[in-house]
Amino acid sequence: MTKGKWIPVKGAEGKHSKQAHADMPGGTYEREMSKEGFFGPAAFFHHRKPPTGWTNFEGPLRPRAFDLTKFDGFTHSPWEAPVILSNKATEVRMWHLTAPMNGYARNGDGDTLLFIHEGHGHLWTDWGHLQVEEGDYVYLPRGAMFNLDKHTSDGFRILTIEATNTHFTLPDRGLLGPHALFDPAMLQAPVIDDAFLERQKDGGEWKVWVKKRGQVSTVTYPYNPHDAVGWHGDLAPVKINVRDLRPVASHRYHLPPSVHTTFLSDRFVVCTFCPRPFETDPGALKVPFFHNNDDFDEVLFYHAGDFFSRDNIKAGMMTFHPSGFTHGPHPKALKKMLVQDKPMTDEYAVMIDTRDPLDVGERADAVENKAYVDSWKTRD
Repeated sequence: MTKGKWIPVKGAEGKHSKQAHADMPGGTYEREMSKEGFFGPAAFFHHRKPPTGWTNFEGPLRPRAFDLTKFDGFTHSPWEAPVILSNKATEVRMWHLTAPMNGYARNGDGDTLLFIHEGHGHLWTDWGHLQVEEGDYVYLPRGAMFNLDKHTSDGFRILTIEATNTHFTLPDRGLLGPHALFDPAMLQAPVIDDAFLERQKDGGEWKVWVKKRGQVSTVTYPYNPHDAVGWHGDLAPVKINVRDLRPVASHRYHLPPSVHTTFLSDRFVVCTFCPRPFETDPGALKVPFFHNNDDFDEVLFYHAGDFFSRDNIKAGMMTFHPSGFTHGPHPKALKKMLVQDKPMTDEYAVMIDTRDPLDVGERADAVENKAYVDSWKTRD
């Protein structure tokens, strides 16, 4: 690995700013090229025209967008939900659950993160009972056996993110301190309550769908296998809601997406964009900067709000930007590059950045917006 062992270069030529993302030369557009996402050395270019002003874009590197609200096929098991994107380190699915699960799911391939996009109800685990709702991240350790029971008539829409053959951890908050972004005390674990104990009395057969090495085995019990009366240790599912996150903000500098990292795995990160104040310094960039992310694929799932840097994007959609091409805000957002007409952003979105290239699932093609690549074209 070459991380942290860079060829030492320091230089500057022509018209340039002294500070990244601020006080750019007049009439220019900044583009960042960096190593290791936003963690390594970087170069900043100042262009006369937006770097995304292409007239045509063909080939496998093209950016893609998927309308995941069009997946209406209900499945009891998350392992039957369509795979949207995957590689050896992760698997991303959209799970539509319109009725209580008629069995239990268990992931033997890695930790699982459930993001509740729509719906609320009960989550039953080996450790007990959790009530879950829209906007919850639910962390399930590898091997956890779980069942979801809906409250709402429309059921759940859940983004599932697997850390294949590894784990999820929390990011190092560094100089910000351990309580930045969210206090770990906010994490809620399941409880063994009366509802959990009463549920153990349910008779009949119970099926458990266990996924291991991408294959599903079905284990049948003549009783409810969630029959624990207690537990102890330092491993358990937990949840936290996006409304409980407190994003880091800077009034003089547009912070990179990595600042919003919520969960880490070995080969990818999960970040959360939440409402935050816009930068107020007159010279500071107030939209995402153009950049080449040549080391990471970028995925964004749009949960709720006004997605200020994207045009014609609605809640429930997902965009996929393969590593290796220049991208940034759409032309409509670019008009507010230095001046915004409201004090805060109004968006919730889940970002997944992967160190290894992602493959698009077969069923994702059916819900792709093929015109997304043209959304950067300037319109009068």
